Amino acid sequence: QVQLVESGGGLVQAGGSLRLSCAASGSTFSSYTMGWFRQAPGKEREFVARITWSGGSTYYADSVKGRFTIAKDNAGNTVYLQMNSLKPEDTAVYYCAAARGDYYYTWSKSDDYDYWGQGTQVTVSS
Repeated sequence: QVQLVESGGGLVQAGGSLRLSCAASGSTFSSYTMGWFRQAPGKEREFVARITWSGGSTYYADSVKGRFTIAKDNAGNTVYLQMNSLKPEDTAVYYCAAARGDYYYTWSKSDDYDYWGQGTQVTVSS
């Protein structure tokens, strides 16, 4: 049973930084794609970033490109989302997700993913 556990959320001022972590367990993730999504109150869940576990290929939403970085730690089965230059509009619950596949594709839709974490709250104050 795949389990994803997010951590690292919190309250930060605009312009600040946070690093989210997603600890993955229950499978061999070498052929998975790992993604981060977020959902703000009253809005639909949206794609943030993704990384393929084997090749490390990354892809970002335009809204976070240049500010956020997704990375992985193979040894620890952990995926990170480094968030810099945070803005109030980044406020949301952030979810880690895992997809069984890593072929060339954007992997930017919620339906692409098979497993989800419970989410961690990120609040950016102005």
